[in-house]
Amino acid sequence: MTGWRLGYAIMPEELAQGVELLLVHSIGCTATFTQMAGIAALQGDQSFVDEYRSEYQVRRDLLIDGLNSIPGVQCQMPNGAFYAFPNVKSFKQASRDIAGRLLDEAGVALLAGSDFGRGGEGYLRLCYATSREVISDTIEKMKIFFQVNYH
Repeated sequence: MTGWRLGYAIMPEELAQGVELLLVHSIGCTATFTQMAGIAALQGDQSFVDEYRSEYQVRRDLLIDGLNSIPGVQCQMPNGAFYAFPNVKSFKQASRDIAGRLLDEAGVALLAGSDFGRGGEGYLRLCYATSREVISDTIEKMKIFFQVNYH
């Protein structure tokens, strides 16, 4: 259900009260059809889960290995979700500028780390919830972009 913005959390009651206040006033209510889809996803056939998990691990490894093969880019292995957050500080340019140039000059759509707060400056965010072919193509475009523009 990628992108449906539906989820749940398990947390201490004191924390849940604060989170509830935040969520009620920031996102309101989830649409009924989305709630029904979430129930179906949790109660339905789970046989595909291991297959999907394995495929996402392959995609993750392909992306992380590819990013780390680009001189000046360093990326740690993510522990959850399907996003990579590579460090591009060595290029000494704002992450928003790098992200914009990657889109305009290389056709690579990603987000600047600064979109996630001050601590994200110097990083980019890429999603690997896509095909292996798209990931490989993205890495090649990024390699060329960084080689031409920063070395």
